[in-house]
Amino acid sequence: MTMSSPSPTLPGSRPAARLRRWCGWAVGAVAAVVLALVFLLYADPGFVVMMADQVWACF
Repeated sequence: MTMSSPSPTLPGSRPAARLRRWCGWAVGAVAAVVLALVFLLYADPGFVVMMADQVWACF
């Protein structure tokens, strides 16, 4: 009877490491979508004027 050595674990093959990597990608994707939406809002002149009016109304 021979004893086989356990297979070496590759870096990032543990479930916790995979979850952490997936969360990193998810956070990056959400941040990219939010930045794109903000860019689209500021590309609309009406939105920029409305924001400026609201800021000036605070003073």
